[in-house]
Amino acid sequence: MSNTAVKAEGLSKLYRIGGPQEKYKTLRDVVADIVSSPFRRSSSTIGNSNSKPQNTFWALKDVSFEIRKGEVTGIIGRNGAGKSTLLKILSRITEPTSGYAEVSGRVRSLLEVGTGFHQELTGRENILLNGAILGMKRSEIDRKFDEIVAFAEIEKFIDTPVKRYSSGMYLRLAFAVAAHLESEILLVDEVLAVGDAAFQRKCLGKMDEVAKQGRTVLFVSHNMSAVKEMCLQGILLDAGQIIFKGDSAECIAEYMRRLEESPVTLNHGSKYLALGQPQIQSSAGNCIVSGEPFKVTLPLTAQGTQNPIMFFIVEDFTGNTIVHSRINSRDIGVETVDGACRIELNCPALWLAPGIYSAYFKFLVPDVTDLSGRFLTEKVIIEALGEFGSFGKAVLNPKVEWQIKTSFSKAHGHVSS
Repeated sequence: MSNTAVKAEGLSKLYRIGGPQEKYKTLRDVVADIVSSPFRRSSSTIGNSNSKPQNTFWALKDVSFEIRKGEVTGIIGRNGAGKSTLLKILSRITEPTSGYAEVSGRVRSLLEVGTGFHQELTGRENILLNGAILGMKRSEIDRKFDEIVAFAEIEKFIDTPVKRYSSGMYLRLAFAVAAHLESEILLVDEVLAVGDAAFQRKCLGKMDEVAKQGRTVLFVSHNMSAVKEMCLQGILLDAGQIIFKGDSAECIAEYMRRLEESPVTLNHGSKYLALGQPQIQSSAGNCIVSGEPFKVTLPLTAQGTQNPIMFFIVEDFTGNTIVHSRINSRDIGVETVDGACRIELNCPALWLAPGIYSAYFKFLVPDVTDLSGRFLTEKVIIEALGEFGSFGKAVLNPKVEWQIKTSFSKAHGHVSS
């Protein structure tokens, strides 16, 4: 018996941009096409030289990979790299232009909020419908029903049509259905970004639980921390092609390296600032060591920018702000930032718990009130190295000196520590 859950061979998808849309063909149109096709080929060949080429876009181009059963694979890449198109093909939502994909087992996909829900049906009815689509028996669905509703936290509204749900309720139920109904393969796109931080942590915990049950998960996300924490394998897509496939940490490192090599462009087409990519420097290279200071540098080009307000921000993998440093350039003796320069931050030891964090810079030009005076760099991934000093995970993990001091006073009869 094959151990392969998903296999793609030469998978390509071509989209036409603009131009006339093809109409749906009737049976009569199909028969007419078959009869006239020999003549149409010869005439089209003659006229091809004068015809205008159609605008086309390869969302995927010759993508081949194999994922074994029980693997959790992260799919990463820039916007427009082809990640969502790949999942839509694997979900049978769209067909490839060429190549093929084989999926072994029942597939449940969460590509958009409420994918597969019928607007007029209630939450209860949609759970039953989705289970039936997966080929589950009513008894199997009933066994999972209470768990799904409890996870989604919509007990009061389970018999309300989902068209009346808020986006948060919709998302919670959609994820609960996808994660709890018994499919062998789970495809998840970047829908978790819709939820709040608490819900994201809950979903990531559930997906980790699903993975430990031996189910295959394909996880598309821009959250590199979540990808590294959940996925052993990674696939990096760029312009519709696989650039890297292998260990998730190495995959993320390759993605970040390519981002760092991207040319510097002016944010918002502004005349004020052009920001480069933040760089981390420490004894561990581009990682930081918990308990050790490190340096952050940022190349930029300015054109007579007066007194910019500068921010350096570090976030955890759920987007919570861990570090927020703010300063006006004049406070460090620079009234005007002009030409090519470099910002340097000497950061003290943060004692961050081992894990993945992100960091970025933000700039505000005080004399400009619209968005042309607001600048953000790309977020860079920071890996904190070290060991946990306690049983529970926390953001800060300082090494502290423990002592137990006892003194017994007969006069007062107490013990202090």
